Amino acid sequence: MQYRRARIEGGCYFFTVVTHQRQPLLTLPENITRLREAFRRERSRHPFEIEAIVILPDHLHALWRLPQGDSDYSGRWNRIKRYFSVGCLGVEVPASASRLRKREQPVWQRRFWEHVIRDETDWRRHMNYIHYNPVKHGYCEAVKAWPYSSFMHWVRKGGYPVDWGRNPPSDIDHIAAE
Repeated sequence: MQYRRARIEGGCYFFTVVTHQRQPLLTLPENITRLREAFRRERSRHPFEIEAIVILPDHLHALWRLPQGDSDYSGRWNRIKRYFSVGCLGVEVPASASRLRKREQPVWQRRFWEHVIRDETDWRRHMNYIHYNPVKHGYCEAVKAWPYSSFMHWVRKGGYPVDWGRNPPSDIDHIAAE
């Protein structure tokens, strides 16, 4: 099956990437380290900017900006997921016959969700969605408390006050795909 994806060279994209069967693989410090290394390796070979990210136990959200003339986010995700999967710990779901034939580990859902960021308002909504997500899911009470997020980076840059997110932001209600 061919999936139609928007491909804007030099575009900005929001992604949701989920573990296979929602396994909480992203709770192990070794796996977080492995994921960070996967991103570092990919960015060194195929540059892109991670404008925001949050890593939760069974999924992550990210906002990427690709270089001018480049729209290959699918290849980047493929390589990140593949590198992470090889060294991932704690996988408890057996591989299906289909995954065995394709030599895939049961670590990630095969697909991911992407959205092209249309304008500054859309960008801000998705930034807020990413950073508020740990509170939304009940993993912490304050956005600043979640360790696997770009939120504090944005606080240091002046993009958010440190106490932002005490109340659910009203501008994230329309964002789906979880």
